[in-house]
Amino acid sequence: MKNKSDNLKRVIVDFKKLTPEILALLVEKYPDGYDDDHIISFRNQHNEIIEAVEVTTEDTKYLVKVSSKLSVTMENYDEDDYDDFDNNDPEAVQDPDPELMDDDNEE
Repeated sequence: MKNKSDNLKRVIVDFKKLTPEILALLVEKYPDGYDDDHIISFRNQHNEIIEAVEVTTEDTKYLVKVSSKLSVTMENYDEDDYDDFDNNDPEAVQDPDPELMDDDNEE
């Protein structure tokens, strides 16, 4: 017997292609962020190892590539930031503030 998820379209999403809709799904599924147990590793068509977290809609399974930008963006998510954009607009999700990325460098 086939699982319903076997019929889903699979899409690999890089941070540059992240939309407000997918970001909202990630924050909903991982409200406290993701950890190593949530990360899926696989090889792409170029035989490179990809690490991603998974979110699913009714018809699509998204594998969102893990990155420090993704972590910071999820931590600072506010849906009001995306009110002026379409849910599927990858231009809406901007790179996080470099100061947020450098928190580890504070003394």
